[in-house]
Amino acid sequence: MGGGQKRGRTQRRHFKQNRDNVWKHNPNKAPPAAHPAGGPTVENPTEENPTWQPFATHNPGFDEYYKEQRIVDEEEWDEFISTLRKPLPAAFRINASAQFSEDIRSQLEKEFAKSLEAEANNENGEKAIRPLPWYPGNLAWQLNFSRMQLRKNQALERFHEFLKQENEIGNITRQEAVSMVPPLFLNVLPEHHILDMCAAPGSKTFQLLEIIHGCTKPGQLPDGLVIANDVDVQRCNLLIHQTKRMSTANLIVTNHEAQHLPGISMGGDGKVEKSQLLFDRVLCDVPCSGDGTLRKAPDIWRKWNAGMGNGLHCLQVAIAMRGLALLKVGGRMVYSTCSMNPVENEAVVAEILRRCEGSVELLDVSNELAGLVRRPGLRTWKVRDRGSWFTTYKDVSVQRRSAIVQSMFPSGQTWKETVNEGAMNHLTEGSVNEESKESDASAKLGEMEVSVLPLERCMRIVPHDQNSGAFFIAVLQKISPLPANHSINKQTKSKQRDGGRMSAKLEEDSEIQKAESVLEINTDSKIIEEKTETISEKKDQEAAPLSDNNNSKIIEEKTETISEKKDQEAIPLSDNNDENGVQIGKTDNRKRKLQMQGKWRGVDPVVFFTDETIINSIITFYGVSANFPLADHLVTRNDESTNVKRIYYVSRSVREILELNLQVGQRLKITSLGLKIFERQTVKDEAACAYRISSEGLQLLLSYLTKQMLYAPFSDFEHLLKYRAVKFVDFVDSTLGEKASALLPGCCVVVLHQVGNNSTDLTADASTIAIVCWKGKSNLSIMVSPSDAKELLERLEIRLGKKDVTASVKVLEESVLLEDESVVPPDDVEPVNATENMEEVAI
Repeated sequence: MGGGQKRGRTQRRHFKQNRDNVWKHNPNKAPPAAHPAGGPTVENPTEENPTWQPFATHNPGFDEYYKEQRIVDEEEWDEFISTLRKPLPAAFRINASAQFSEDIRSQLEKEFAKSLEAEANNENGEKAIRPLPWYPGNLAWQLNFSRMQLRKNQALERFHEFLKQENEIGNITRQEAVSMVPPLFLNVLPEHHILDMCAAPGSKTFQLLEIIHGCTKPGQLPDGLVIANDVDVQRCNLLIHQTKRMSTANLIVTNHEAQHLPGISMGGDGKVEKSQLLFDRVLCDVPCSGDGTLRKAPDIWRKWNAGMGNGLHCLQVAIAMRGLALLKVGGRMVYSTCSMNPVENEAVVAEILRRCEGSVELLDVSNELAGLVRRPGLRTWKVRDRGSWFTTYKDVSVQRRSAIVQSMFPSGQTWKETVNEGAMNHLTEGSVNEESKESDASAKLGEMEVSVLPLERCMRIVPHDQNSGAFFIAVLQKISPLPANHSINKQTKSKQRDGGRMSAKLEEDSEIQKAESVLEINTDSKIIEEKTETISEKKDQEAAPLSDNNNSKIIEEKTETISEKKDQEAIPLSDNNDENGVQIGKTDNRKRKLQMQGKWRGVDPVVFFTDETIINSIITFYGVSANFPLADHLVTRNDESTNVKRIYYVSRSVREILELNLQVGQRLKITSLGLKIFERQTVKDEAACAYRISSEGLQLLLSYLTKQMLYAPFSDFEHLLKYRAVKFVDFVDSTLGEKASALLPGCCVVVLHQVGNNSTDLTADASTIAIVCWKGKSNLSIMVSPSDAKELLERLEIRLGKKDVTASVKVLEESVLLEDESVVPPDDVEPVNATENMEEVAI
């Protein structure tokens, strides 16, 4: 597990996309000719067609599969498939906690809604731009243009530049409309601890952070936090890049397989007994075949096949069960996919409910989120494998039962058959659960199975209902602790028979088979350890291979993975919960040896920053108020205190989890956490404080600063943003130049002083505008990136109605951008290595 490199083949395959998966228009290239077998298209070099698109939007297998599954009624099929073949309209969301959120929403409603109307494609009577009716506060918007149209249409160039700039700053997030839905059903509160199990690329994580920060006053931090996890290291880096725009101290990013996400302990304090940390909310947006994104990623048309969903089913069940194990009693989990396949959706939810045995309830949320068009989940479906349709598990051949499992079917059950000797060459394992209602759980042979579970409470969003992508959502609530055996795979495998005889050898190996079945989807590390040891003992005693199990190779690989995992991280506590959602258990030093801290391969250690000399110099230099908790909330990623370049601030909730993680041997592999608040700055002459305030941390720290502050009128504030460095004698307000020259050399903060404000009474609120600067020997230089400066000038034009700001923006755009995007060194500051100040992919 070191470095996050171990993961399943299916997961690796779906993360690698080598082809440019977007709609394109190339008038110089010929149209593709259809493959005679309905496969990928081939280019025809002899014909010219200016409307050619490089992706075939037809897949006979797709049509056959979803017609048979009856995702939509037969009379709707043409509209459904026609919508899927059109590019997806672009959508975005305004960051509610951003400083200029109200300004951006007003600009959209009053300016762009009118200017874009002339360019709208009104064949369906849709507006050029409109707020999504189901998203609270008119904060989410959808365009009547695709991403390609925004890039290529010159008439839309200004709006496209607006979207790019605001997205880069973090004021908006470009996100598919249906992807915004799952976090809304979590009913998140600012004090909630939230787990996002499969978080990359990070748009939903960003949305969750918006919600917990939305009800918190500026300058204060919410009591809750978000732990965002992803299995892939590169996708974790993308996640960090996305969420960095939020500038939050309430986020932890981890790198684990979601189905094996380790638990961490709380209430340790040196005691023998520990309890497991659980979450108030869990977002379980699992890896899937992704056919709901066909409009955005048309290359899926040629790749799609029914086996994609079958191959991911067990992984999805395992991830969902792990999420429920980490959920508090009374907490809510949302299971979601961007797939339309019932094997990945309803079948997974049904298996979850069966395993939980009444401890989890599937909620009816049809009255929530008014305005969202959704359809009820299915209660009956079929399974397709290698060209054959199956309505019941007993119809699946023994050879295919390692790939097609019982939980894929509506009833999730198997049957004991009465077999005439010689008529069939195998027997099926298992029997109908006597406690279940067999007559209701399944139909007779040859008929479709119908699930007795209330799967109609699930939601399926289809594209043609509201011109969107497709999505599946199920909302689950944990009403009691999970059963003790919740993580055990109850599906038993059929044994291969030779000539209709049951060999004594297979009976002797049955215990091994059950243990291996557990290994495939088990999420309880303790059980995995015990079963692995059992298998190891059996294999040492018997040289004969497990010939009756077609999946033995995969099982061996999983056993090796578990062994590696045991070497690198301690086994997490049991997921069994008491009435309060926490299981108390004694620490077994023999099985739970603590890992040496900071030993995750390829990941910098997380270290609390405790250098009192540096901390006191920061407090004294900036006059940080005693009301701001500083000393116990600082961390670094370097264990050498004399070589710390960046200092990060973490909220109280993040600090507590970090402390617990250190106590238990760093079970959580943390790739990023906290908000960069201070950064070391090299100067020619020794300064009173070697650390400057970062732009990301300024808003949090602003209301607690009492020194190194300047209040500038708009004219001088504009000049700083426009020219990036202004000499003291050149300030329009001469008193500002005098005050600036009187400051101590080093970092300072310049606040825009608007008419009517009391410059001696600074309070941080939504209207407070300030920038970080550096006071040199003869000038004041801003430490703001050019893109931030440009955006701020444009925001000021809208908010203050200053007509000359447009010209300033033009001057700024024509200026030469320095390689270091975050700092313009004044005359007495050594330039910082550009690679050190580049936007980090990990803190």
